[in-house]
Amino acid sequence: MKNQPKLSLGPVLYYWAKDQLLDFYEEMAASPVDIVYLGETVCSKRSLMRTDDWFALAERLTASGKEVVFSTLALLEAESELKRLRRLCENGKHMVEANDMGAVQMMKGKPYVAGHSVNIYNERTLSLLARQGLKRWVFPVELSKHTLKIMQERRPEGVETELFAYGRLPLAYSARCFTARAYNLPKDDCQYRCLDYPDGLTLSAQDDTRFLALNGIQTQSAHTFNLLSEIDSIRELAVDVLRISPQASHTGKVIDLFSRCLKGELDTESGAEKLERLIPVGSCNGYWHGDAGMENKAQAAAQSLL
Repeated sequence: MKNQPKLSLGPVLYYWAKDQLLDFYEEMAASPVDIVYLGETVCSKRSLMRTDDWFALAERLTASGKEVVFSTLALLEAESELKRLRRLCENGKHMVEANDMGAVQMMKGKPYVAGHSVNIYNERTLSLLARQGLKRWVFPVELSKHTLKIMQERRPEGVETELFAYGRLPLAYSARCFTARAYNLPKDDCQYRCLDYPDGLTLSAQDDTRFLALNGIQTQSAHTFNLLSEIDSIRELAVDVLRISPQASHTGKVIDLFSRCLKGELDTESGAEKLERLIPVGSCNGYWHGDAGMENKAQAAAQSLL
């Protein structure tokens, strides 16, 4: 019998109003995701949700049957951020997704998840972290299925593999806030411009190709990474968890399509066609195939037949 991956909902990468965020998670509590990641991973100035608010939300989601994991910042720059990190790492109830090596060190000896930004590129790193408490790792978004196959063959016993399967790709982080810079504002007086862009600020190249999305200090792909059509090959690779990264609209429908395809209630071709209508700019899967990240191999194959 082929492996049946669980579904996870990654942390919200954008800055949403508190009421919007709470309404979103109320909807997600009734969705078919198994694991929910909570917390701010991009910018500590996004503080409409306090740490205690995240803790309270975790209890509500746990009561609805979800496994809750707290996600940490990928780039820490202040003592206040370190204090919040300690509170998350010492919560004593829920696992933590460590998104930088500082969090990895704090979680040493405890079970934790290593996020994609920890950059686990080989089995030696994976084995070292597994000996220190790692229970699940998120495959780096820029690596290919060929690399994943090799790492799965050498994966330590007792370690789960999670694959970023849907969402705008988190590509890079910087000390500079690009969204503020777009408005000629300093980072310390950004006026919370990220609130105006619930799916990030899309950038176009000189030829009008939509290229990147700005999300505060995070740079994302403009296109949405989408592996729904690759479910069969993902099963063969024994991936344990598929991650769906939230978007401002239609996340519930995205989850439903993935869930139905995993259960065999909908074929992946039909599911991929329906999913394409829910994507803000367009989809990509180039990294998965070892090509340029912006490429969409399924579309390219279809066009070659015309």
